[in-house]
Amino acid sequence: MSVQTATSRDEIPEEISAINLVDTRTYLEHDMDAYWRRLRADHPLYWHPPVDGKPGFWVVSRYADVMALYRDNQRLTSEKGNVLVTLLAGGDSAAGQMLAVTDGRRHKDLRNVMLKAFSPRALSKVAALVRVNARRMIADAVRRGEGDFAAEVASVIPLTTVGGLLGVPVKDHSYLLGLTKSSLSSDEADQAPEEAFLARNEILLYFSDLVAERRADPQDDVISTLTASEIDGVPLTDQDIVFNCYSLILGGDETSRLTMIDSLYSLSREPEQWKRLKEGSVTLESAAEEALRWATPAMNFGRTALVDIEMAGGTIKAGDVVTLWNTSANRDESVFDDPYVLDLGRSPNKHITFGYGPHFCLGAYLARVEVKEMLDAMRTFSDGIELTGEPRRIHSNLMAGMSTLPVRFRPDEAGLATADD
Repeated sequence: MSVQTATSRDEIPEEISAINLVDTRTYLEHDMDAYWRRLRADHPLYWHPPVDGKPGFWVVSRYADVMALYRDNQRLTSEKGNVLVTLLAGGDSAAGQMLAVTDGRRHKDLRNVMLKAFSPRALSKVAALVRVNARRMIADAVRRGEGDFAAEVASVIPLTTVGGLLGVPVKDHSYLLGLTKSSLSSDEADQAPEEAFLARNEILLYFSDLVAERRADPQDDVISTLTASEIDGVPLTDQDIVFNCYSLILGGDETSRLTMIDSLYSLSREPEQWKRLKEGSVTLESAAEEALRWATPAMNFGRTALVDIEMAGGTIKAGDVVTLWNTSANRDESVFDDPYVLDLGRSPNKHITFGYGPHFCLGAYLARVEVKEMLDAMRTFSDGIELTGEPRRIHSNLMAGMSTLPVRFRPDEAGLATADD
């Protein structure tokens, strides 16, 4: 197979060079499935040239290559940013403090501190609460008959969960939800970059105040645990805690919320898969994993090369930005049979929706629980779902999904009778 790693648009086919991965409109206006198929086949290491005054970057699209680079924390760093907006701006101010943009010994120590609160064992009680919340919210939605699943259910379950863990008062949940949505995506194509910047700053300011409150009056929550945590005998600073709360509230909301919305949308269009779920001919575990693969809410993450790296017939130079595309890797034909088919019984299903390697998503267990419980409640209380209008897709070069999903539920009366059990 021939591999091109040209650095000039003139050497790349028009159907590839016409795609601007920085522009948020690209993902709604182009056939991205065809684009990623072409890259995986012919340009697995593709140099995306500079656009609009922003530097160029490498695009890695094959599953095996993405996995290899996720594992490589010796030749690649996250400390200059891990998403396009910070990588192309030249760095991330949270580097060395926020887990996602910290490497080396500091990353390992900080991750160990965070794992005390986010290990499956520590979250077992939280998982039980997720089940109660999911059943209650979905039973109520089905009884209402019609509504916006995105706003009324999928936006509430994840933020209720992670907000409760962090110690965010319930009265502030909707406020934070609005900020998290604005910080990573937009409902409008022409949202000014300043709006996302302001939303991110508002989240940081909010948690600065909450950390100060918990230092003065500790509670039974993650923030209080972090205020009492140390690394090598040195307490975590307020800034350490604030940056990681910021990361947790974003990560704990976006993946679960967008996967829930996408899975309901997809099931409304795939009656055979809905039937398999409803009848129990597929396990909830396999259905949840396929929902996560199918949605792949975080389309990409990035790194910066510390040294020259030879791969896929080309050379990544030290200092180059490298983007790893989950959305392509999760459709790689060499790994997944019929990757463009939704198969709730898919096995094996080694998707990389949560990344891989040292920076594997800290909240993966919780997200899996949330998606699984949503699917379980849906098959228990509903006999079917139909769309009542067109969903609204978000604009982002990081996240993929929908912000609205108008639906009508057909109730399963026998299932609803068990809703309070």
